[in-house]
Amino acid sequence: MLSHSELLQLKRWNTPTIFNGWEQITRRDPAKEGFNLEETRDFMPQMGPMVGYAVTVVIEPSNSAHRQSNPKAWDEYRYYLASIPGPKIVCVQDLDKPHTVGAFWGEVNSNVHRSLGCVGTIVDGAIRDVDEMTNAGFKALARRMCVGHAHTHPVRWNCEIEIFGRKVTPGDLLHADKHGFMVIAPEDQPRLLEAASFMDANECQTIIPAARNTAGLSTEQIITNLSEAGAQFGRNAKAKFSRSGEW
Repeated sequence: MLSHSELLQLKRWNTPTIFNGWEQITRRDPAKEGFNLEETRDFMPQMGPMVGYAVTVVIEPSNSAHRQSNPKAWDEYRYYLASIPGPKIVCVQDLDKPHTVGAFWGEVNSNVHRSLGCVGTIVDGAIRDVDEMTNAGFKALARRMCVGHAHTHPVRWNCEIEIFGRKVTPGDLLHADKHGFMVIAPEDQPRLLEAASFMDANECQTIIPAARNTAGLSTEQIITNLSEAGAQFGRNAKAKFSRSGEW
């Protein structure tokens, strides 16, 4: 696991910047893996990015039978949460998708999870009590809002799930903001901060200055400068990493 200092530094960047670093160090296909494939919504964008390790739970609010089949599920699920070091992001697969009938998250559940070291959630379903969740300091990416809670009950937890078209395994590192979220496997975590920082600096030293410092230049000179800056951007990335950068 990354240190607390490294996690705080990752939180300073937006999720696209984390992706720019991740694609330089991963063996996975950056066009197909790593981030949500379906649209999600950040209901607390003012809170900025959230970073943490995945804990997982599956729910089915339309099915009241789960309460009878395991009446101790809430206690067992909470003991699971408490046993995992934080910060934690609760990833929730809603089996009712796409016809969400109840919200797992609201004022009460967000405060309960906050007390167990969870900083937020990514739920492929609904939330409610958005203002109260924000007041609790509990960030949420979700599909929609909902009025009621229906029969929300933990069905199973600590298992691989799929949310917004992306599989999540307990212990994956998550980075999320208004753009969406990234799922970063353990093998890509150690160099992630270094890679994201380098690629952000690379942009600021090459392409962005070329695009902004255009006063008094002809169109031909602007395009020439952009081309040269883009080539330098790629060379910098190639020199640092095993794959060349793209822009």
